[in-house]
Amino acid sequence: MALGNKEQRHDSLNSPNVTQTALGPGKHEQSAQASDLGNFQDADEALQAVGNSSDAGEIDIDEELKTRLLRKIDLHIMPMMCIVYGLSHLDKTTLSYASIMGLETDLNLTKSNYQWLGSIFYIGYLGFEYPTSRLLQRLPLAKYSAFNIILWGLTLSCTAATSNFAGIASVRLLLGMFEAAVTPGFVLFTSQWYTKKEQGLRTGIWCSFNGFANVLGGLVAYGVAQGPFGRSVALAGWKIVFLVWGLITMVMGIIFLLVMPDSPLKTRFLRGSEGRLVIERTRHNQQGIGNKHFKMYQVKEAFADPQTWAFVMFALLWDIPNGGISTFFSQLIVSFGFTAEQSLLYSCPAGVIAAIAILLSGYFGDRFGQRILISSFGLLVSIVGMVLIVALPLTYKGGRLAGYYMVQVSTVSLVALLSLIASNVAGHTKKTTVAALFLIAYCAGNIIGPQIFNARESPRFRSAEITILVCWTVCVLDLGFIRWYYQKQNHKKLAVRAAAEYVKVENSQWLDLTDRENPELIYTL
Repeated sequence: MALGNKEQRHDSLNSPNVTQTALGPGKHEQSAQASDLGNFQDADEALQAVGNSSDAGEIDIDEELKTRLLRKIDLHIMPMMCIVYGLSHLDKTTLSYASIMGLETDLNLTKSNYQWLGSIFYIGYLGFEYPTSRLLQRLPLAKYSAFNIILWGLTLSCTAATSNFAGIASVRLLLGMFEAAVTPGFVLFTSQWYTKKEQGLRTGIWCSFNGFANVLGGLVAYGVAQGPFGRSVALAGWKIVFLVWGLITMVMGIIFLLVMPDSPLKTRFLRGSEGRLVIERTRHNQQGIGNKHFKMYQVKEAFADPQTWAFVMFALLWDIPNGGISTFFSQLIVSFGFTAEQSLLYSCPAGVIAAIAILLSGYFGDRFGQRILISSFGLLVSIVGMVLIVALPLTYKGGRLAGYYMVQVSTVSLVALLSLIASNVAGHTKKTTVAALFLIAYCAGNIIGPQIFNARESPRFRSAEITILVCWTVCVLDLGFIRWYYQKQNHKKLAVRAAAEYVKVENSQWLDLTDRENPELIYTL
């Protein structure tokens, strides 16, 4: 099989010679047989393990061993990801709790100042998203992630020392920069360790801790608030909350540094040949486990791929509502007719509902192979919830609160998109590029979001409510396009593989091919 120059790659689905696959810029054509694959310096890290193995071909792993390996991975990988991801959400939403615990008064913030605190976090996130995605590819994955976790914990603690808008705005900007590594890093961890059929649920598990974090954050804030509300104390309650979560995050960052492996090839909890078997488990993902080499052609492909821009549009439109609600949810609940202290408690069920919805969506999405359809249903539930908030009279505070709880189900669609990036975007440079673009749009939406809540419209926030409904409706249509596009591409790939002249490249899954140039990669729906 001939292998072309990487800078002259073609779309394998449209090429007259579908058996050609390109590998590396500036390299001469080489045989794609297993004996030669180890020579490629730009192939996946897993290729070395496969090449050095006594059996470089596919290994048959029985179900009992697969189950044992999966349990071992879950035990050592998932707890760290879940706790850290929950903390990343808590660190952002602590601002909302603090807003009704005296922060605005103590720092002399205007309503406009507070709106910008929600946006400034995402300005830092947006500005550093692509650089941090490149560093996630170039540097050891776990160590770089831990470095950012420790720094964001330290930065969050420093919020307690601020005394004016300029100080807290600077802290929020840095906080966004350090947290920018979390979501793209965790997408890479998920695609590294889990098979496609496992990735939807596992992404749902670590994302669900956003919901559990809401519960814990609300309870802690309520407990702390019992001291500051109406009484003079040595340290303001909002400062205590920032210190508590900042210090806990720093401790978790240190544990993450000591415990989390950079890849299945660099871990202490796998013994003997288990590392090789873990790699073998993910063979049919057609994605490998990582590649340190930057490949410009994959960046160009990411920008030319329709799925990229469908992801970007979804992230932007979904996160306009998210940015507003996550910044103003405490004040939104107060606008329903509840007290500030009650709003801290009534925010807790919202977290439970979001977590359960994410877990159920992940489970059934993987079980039935319909992540997009199931997540679309969750988004429709949220649209109904927002209609309740918009349409019910102010006196129906119970019904409006129920609508707010239904709104939380919208998170399942964002989680599904993250899992699709893990499952369907191949080529390590392309994956980090798509993830970065997705999260840049995510940041842009969250920057815009707080600005749609006009304090003059309180308690109705009519402009924000209508904007949210429009954004989510377009998101449902976008999900429909993504599903249609994947079905169309899968049919093309099926025709390529069925062609008489087609010859599968041996160990193609370890060559760091993109999803568009690898006919063996089937898009998950």
